[in-house]
Amino acid sequence: MGAGHHHQLYLPGDSVVHRLPPQCKLLAVFAFAIVVVATPRERFWAFALYAALLGAVAVAARVPLPYVLRRMVIEVPFVLFAFLIPVIGLGDRTTVLGVSLSVPGLWAAWNILAKATLGVIASILLAATTEPRVILIGAQRLRLPALLVQIAMFMLRYMDVIVDEMRRMRVARESRGFVARDLRHVPVIARSAGALFIRSYERGERVHLAMLSRGYTGTMPMIQDISASVRQWGIALALPAAALAVWGLSW
Repeated sequence: MGAGHHHQLYLPGDSVVHRLPPQCKLLAVFAFAIVVVATPRERFWAFALYAALLGAVAVAARVPLPYVLRRMVIEVPFVLFAFLIPVIGLGDRTTVLGVSLSVPGLWAAWNILAKATLGVIASILLAATTEPRVILIGAQRLRLPALLVQIAMFMLRYMDVIVDEMRRMRVARESRGFVARDLRHVPVIARSAGALFIRSYERGERVHLAMLSRGYTGTMPMIQDISASVRQWGIALALPAAALAVWGLSW
């Protein structure tokens, strides 16, 4: 199931990374994230090497640096939280640019920033080289819980439908002269949100009944089965294998 068009995070291409089966890339990113999280925060050089490995993947996938940087905006809340930790943290204090900061807080902030940034970059590269519907096919191949995969499939399929419904409701409000300016208009927005929820629920009921009438028994047929060769597994797992070698040197 798919929305019928490329997702905004997907960057069409024909690189070696694009051609890898989704289950290989999913497992590689997951294993890479585990290695990064397990790395001691004091090993600065290890994190630099992890970043270099991701840079090599980006080059192989032909994903430009500006493309990655623009999509790293999603990390901003974590960055703000990390900056607050040294300010409000306890323990020994040190002065940086005239500001008293907690030493344990600084270590905690670095730990969050370094590991979260590497995880976000790895996820961006995965999304840039794999269409969302194909990622879900890979999740099926990895034997993830079928119910969760189906929920994600329907979320992907109907996300644009719900967003378009929200847009039509907003246009309808504005065509009647409504413009949200202050807190007095919150009840109107709340009623619109409630109406959207009811419409979405009813649509889900109709879709479910339609599926049952077509023989749905709790499992979705795998229309596009994507298998992986030993060579493709080897290429994909080269990233976590290299990261694991770095991790071994950090101990």
